[in-house]
Amino acid sequence: MGLDSLAIEDYNFGLQYAPMDKYFMFYKAVAQTELSRYEDAQNTYASLLKAYPKFEDGYSGRAQLYLAMKDTTRALDDINKAVDISKNIVNPYLMRADIYSKQHNWDKALADMETVIKLSPQEADYYVNRAYLRYNLDDYFGAMSDYNYAIELEPFNTAAIFNRGLLRYEVMDLEKAETDFTTVLEWDATNFHARYNRGLIRLDLNKHKEALADFNDIAKRYPRFYPIYYAIAQAHYGLGNQRAYFENIRKGDSLVEGYVKNPEKNPLEKPTIATGRSNDKGVNQGSDESELDVMNRFNQLVTVNENQESRLAYNDKIKGRVQDRNVRVEPEPIYGLTYYDSASELRSLSNYFRELDDLNQLGYLDRTIYLSNDIMTPRDEAEINRLFAYIENYTSIIGSSRCRPVDYFGRGINYLMLKDYDDAIADLDKAIEMNDMFTVAYMARAYAKQCRLEMNELISQSEQKSKEEMAMLGNQGRNLAISEIIADYDKAIELNSRLIYAWYNKGNLLLKINDLTSALNCYSEAIRINPEFGQAYYNRGLVYLQLGNKANGISDLSKAGELGVLPSYNVLKRMK
Repeated sequence: MGLDSLAIEDYNFGLQYAPMDKYFMFYKAVAQTELSRYEDAQNTYASLLKAYPKFEDGYSGRAQLYLAMKDTTRALDDINKAVDISKNIVNPYLMRADIYSKQHNWDKALADMETVIKLSPQEADYYVNRAYLRYNLDDYFGAMSDYNYAIELEPFNTAAIFNRGLLRYEVMDLEKAETDFTTVLEWDATNFHARYNRGLIRLDLNKHKEALADFNDIAKRYPRFYPIYYAIAQAHYGLGNQRAYFENIRKGDSLVEGYVKNPEKNPLEKPTIATGRSNDKGVNQGSDESELDVMNRFNQLVTVNENQESRLAYNDKIKGRVQDRNVRVEPEPIYGLTYYDSASELRSLSNYFRELDDLNQLGYLDRTIYLSNDIMTPRDEAEINRLFAYIENYTSIIGSSRCRPVDYFGRGINYLMLKDYDDAIADLDKAIEMNDMFTVAYMARAYAKQCRLEMNELISQSEQKSKEEMAMLGNQGRNLAISEIIADYDKAIELNSRLIYAWYNKGNLLLKINDLTSALNCYSEAIRINPEFGQAYYNRGLVYLQLGNKANGISDLSKAGELGVLPSYNVLKRMK
């Protein structure tokens, strides 16, 4: 028999001798609510409030019952009655703020929290909750001020420190954010959310070794929590550990794949939240969350309260709330060379160009190379090891007297599969130096340079430089990189004017830098050469829409849909 059941027996025993004792009745109703005996609790509260119609706690307690029954309307009615009876009691305002918060009625929730703070101005947790509401009203300055004041009132309030770290992370004050999460971990070494976020920040700060230590600690505790393996992979990538990078990508993919196929037999880890103060005061944990919810809470604000009965919920998402965000329509990706054919058995036969076919037919390469805009990563650890073995084989040939351009090309492609873009480009440079008519090498080098550019742009976003310095350095390097990529595509086109994939990839690059007219011309040339090139129709349609030519845009998107580019229909639906 549970403690709540025993408590009910005690309250019933007491009521035999004092049948109208309001506290016996009240706590009996609370215990009945905890046991989900909602009808019994309703009856007890009805008797209680009939006898004591001005008992504020009775209305607050019944409001909790209605909330447990998911009846927000009746809960609000009782809370309002409690407030009317006594305007100087904190709990009803907290409960009402909680309800308004869940309804995303931030202004009303904030008004109630303002009243709470007026009634109890020395309680640090209330400032944490008000900061949460201010954040959702985009008052970042006010939120930061509340976190600072909460910490001033209570230096060990880890919920305030944790949230301040998140807010600092969001505004890219990375070093101070790292300090906040480190402080949280000094109070609570088991707080894996703080450790995870610190690891992410350390990635942004290029502290890859330290980030790896944080991520490995989490993986030890929760070996089936798959997001951690992708984080570990990124740390290894930054350290240049290519094998470890792909091994951990594969671990994450395997867990996800197993769960998708059979979620009951392959449950994903759902660890307990350990965020908030180092004492036992309440933090909302959530009991019915999906795996996605659990993952999202790695970087979410928490709220706390003295009273376990009155707690605000987690924020929907700190790193950009999505309800007001326009969905970005992305163009179909560029084509690159790969060992891995598309997962679809309906791969278009148009993914072909003469020079690549000739190269494959010569038999100089270790395996067949495909052209695809759905580039797949190595499938498993054995495949990664195979790539390194190919590299070693090509290296031995290159070191001999029988070295050919194709040997540098072959090694470069293997580096490309491992996302080692610098080494790939270096080998492709050498292949082209030895044979300046090597069309396939120009295509491969342009693709590798384009991938490296995208990776460097992501890295540059986290570097600690002034805006002016970032703009100057970023634009100089970016413009040079783009001009080099375009030069490679132009050379490939010079060698084969009908190479539609060079026209298409060049169009994508021009679209990226917002040269819409030039991008349009590239896509149009690809379509002229091959009127069945669905991806070119799709991307040209997007360009037309950006240029304000709705009729041509719709026409191209419709054609792309007919040719199997399914995202076309989603775009067309949005335009209705």
